[in-house]
Amino acid sequence: MLQAGSYHTLTVNRISDYGLYLADEEGNEVLLPNRYVSLADRIGDTKEVFVYHDTENRLTATTERPYAAAGETAFLEVVDKNLHGAFLAWGITAKDLFVPNSNQSFRMEPGKRYVVFVYRDNLSGRVVATTKLNGFISNESVSVRPRQRVDILVARRIPVGYRVVVENRHWGVLYDNQLFRPIHIGDRLEGYVNRITEEGRIDISLQRQGFDEVKDAARRLALLIDEAGGTLPLHDKSSPEEVAAVTGMSKKVFKRALGHLLSHGAVYTEDGTIKAIKKKG
Repeated sequence: MLQAGSYHTLTVNRISDYGLYLADEEGNEVLLPNRYVSLADRIGDTKEVFVYHDTENRLTATTERPYAAAGETAFLEVVDKNLHGAFLAWGITAKDLFVPNSNQSFRMEPGKRYVVFVYRDNLSGRVVATTKLNGFISNESVSVRPRQRVDILVARRIPVGYRVVVENRHWGVLYDNQLFRPIHIGDRLEGYVNRITEEGRIDISLQRQGFDEVKDAARRLALLIDEAGGTLPLHDKSSPEEVAAVTGMSKKVFKRALGHLLSHGAVYTEDGTIKAIKKKG
């Protein structure tokens, strides 16, 4: 079944003056306009496309990838508004994402960016967005586990740090004392579940915990040294502020990562710097 707001792998069923008609296994067709068609396309080829409603309410396919599909959160900019709602830049040519007034927890203004949840309206089947995230983001039934790597989106500032959306499904907390580099509302980051409380609160860290954290930090430190041309202006006596500014790590994690690289013969320290040991051959 073809649904707006989702990606589909479809087969080229027929070719017309307007583009390619793609079909699913049930024979349902959708038009892929000429702007997305290649001279190499043939009947029987398969294509991955995103399906949405065009300005005339027709299901249409595109090979463009929107900033968010149905079921995802995103930080999007308002490009226009009218009496009925606001329109967000969606990443699709000639198609903006609508936010009805009823879906706005505060009036949205052109030129500003907002964290929204994108979903398919059950009545119309059209894809819309909302700033009222609590209707879709919940911790009633937590589906992640401690130490799991997760994708997060920074949603808003709170007194102890940041409220983040975890895997487009749950709320999490990223504490200020866990941060060693600047982050901003709307940032998409890779995080790790630090713990889940009995109340269902998910505490998030940007660094792995335990020995996995050391190995991960050592890999990142080695990459930074390589990107710096083999020499990094840090050492084990560098201040926590210097370490955080250069590596995004806490001083504690940095020292463990450096120790790991030293013990494995990957680097050495000299004159207040860390230098990579070049491999022979």
